Amino acid sequence: MASEQQEHHGGALSGNGSPGLWGALFGLIIAAFIAIPLSAAFSFATNPQTQQLFGGRLSEATEGGYVAFWWIVAIFLAALPFLVGFAVAKMSGKTLAIVGAIVALFVIAVLVMGQLFVF
Repeated sequence: MASEQQEHHGGALSGNGSPGLWGALFGLIIAAFIAIPLSAAFSFATNPQTQQLFGGRLSEATEGGYVAFWWIVAIFLAALPFLVGFAVAKMSGKTLAIVGAIVALFVIAVLVMGQLFVF
């Protein structure tokens, strides 16, 4: 009977997978999706002369506000694969709430910075 009872170390999404591997897989998928926007945000943050590429009110924003806005966007995009991977690996209500709160704070920060400095 002891041999019939096996410990179950099921993963987040399958009966036999490792939660850490599933988290890494989802993080890698998200990283592939955000690679181009991350590259663009990083280039806008490090080169303030790109502000002239945008017309209208964005070209009239302060240089510091423009750079700060793009740095916040770049940091959020760089952190997103890790947050998603961690949330998938843990897959508990508390972890998902914490990750959701972090994402919400980043979105609020980007919106506030966008209203103050960019738009």
